[in-house]
Amino acid sequence: MTIVIENAHVVTVSGDEYPGGHIVVDGDRITAVGPGPAPSAGGDAERIDGTGCLATPGLVNTHHHLFQWASQGLAVDNTLFEWLTTLYRPWSKMDAEVVAGAASAGLGWLAKSGCTTSTDHHYLFPKGRGDLFAAEVEAAAEMGVRFHPCRGSMDRGESQGGLPPDEVVEDLDTVLAETEAAIDRYHDPSPGSMLRVAVAPCSPFTVTRELLVRSAELARAKGVRLHTHLAETLDEEEHTTEQFGMTPTEYMDSIGWLGPDVWLAHCVHLHDTDIKRLAETRTGTAHCPSSNARLGAGIARVSRLLEEGAAVGLGVDGSASAELVPLAGEIRQAIYMQRARSGPTALTARQALEMATLGGARCLGRAGEIGTLEPGKLADVALWRVDGFHAAVDDPVVAFAFGTTPPLQRLLVGGRTVVDGDSLVTVPQDEAGRRGADAHRRLMRLAEEVLR
Repeated sequence: MTIVIENAHVVTVSGDEYPGGHIVVDGDRITAVGPGPAPSAGGDAERIDGTGCLATPGLVNTHHHLFQWASQGLAVDNTLFEWLTTLYRPWSKMDAEVVAGAASAGLGWLAKSGCTTSTDHHYLFPKGRGDLFAAEVEAAAEMGVRFHPCRGSMDRGESQGGLPPDEVVEDLDTVLAETEAAIDRYHDPSPGSMLRVAVAPCSPFTVTRELLVRSAELARAKGVRLHTHLAETLDEEEHTTEQFGMTPTEYMDSIGWLGPDVWLAHCVHLHDTDIKRLAETRTGTAHCPSSNARLGAGIARVSRLLEEGAAVGLGVDGSASAELVPLAGEIRQAIYMQRARSGPTALTARQALEMATLGGARCLGRAGEIGTLEPGKLADVALWRVDGFHAAVDDPVVAFAFGTTPPLQRLLVGGRTVVDGDSLVTVPQDEAGRRGADAHRRLMRLAEEVLR
């Protein structure tokens, strides 16, 4: 199938912009991008008039917890550690049905905000509750988005000085066996892959040193990426300093957890030496500004990371710490929070858009395939309506980045339409929303006793 988009303001992110430009898609690849009308295409090509639209690469979500869609609106005034200790109890009761519904709604919401590739960090696996990892993989396949699920883990409960209750952690051997099985079953390293798995122990305060070391060994033996939370709050730094005598970044560096195959969520509280070390090792960062604000965690020094040349992408984080946050909205949030911290030149609209696209692709090791609009890249394209009210701003990138998220006219993932006319088409939009609401109600019923 050939698709031709014409008359749009095309932002390639790789450097060029084409007011009134075109994009040609053949199959799952972009074959032409440039100014003016498109080259002649076959008579059976679908032609899309992009007049009044901004064309960008599909957005890349570098950090999420899809299961949390089912627990939104709880612990709304808590710090991270308070929030976690409150929510571990209902999360311990979730099952595969809850995860399936939450993932369907969460991925549908992401797609509606221009997301073509999403990670997910699922780190809690209550015993006897079905195949939770399979449930989210199946939801992503049905939605039609590119998916990078991370097999997470926790093996350090309260009795070992960790934060989570002992009943929600796994033992080391189980974690390693289940993680390897997930990689063997699902990871697809082929070009254009729709599904790649990463290894993702939860955080330095919920896992043992041995699990971190063994997980890194497993990931590198299997050729997959590594992910975890790091330096999200001052509480975490106090915890790791007391437990290990090092800051979170120093601790992870000491056990071989920095490198070009690693990306870390949050990184709010970094010292100057930490920032330089992340850049030197080409370690990626998933910036989640709304979640950091909602939990009062602070403002990550993203501008400084970018100045040092580090890879930085955007993430919405779990829906329970950033209710109903659209990925496109994190572009605006990132800009405003950096400027609130460091002044009005701290982050531009185009820098933030690059974080949401190419920056995320760099974090996931896919900058050669996604993140820009160039011939040969995968046809992951978002077409935004910046006419109507948005047209009062002459620069469509500023209108998109600074204003409320505009309607999404079309979303292509590998050339396949996932959103058309601002509505999901792979899964009926109302159905995806209902599944998420049902997942919430089911979890609240399952967790009724522990929530009293």
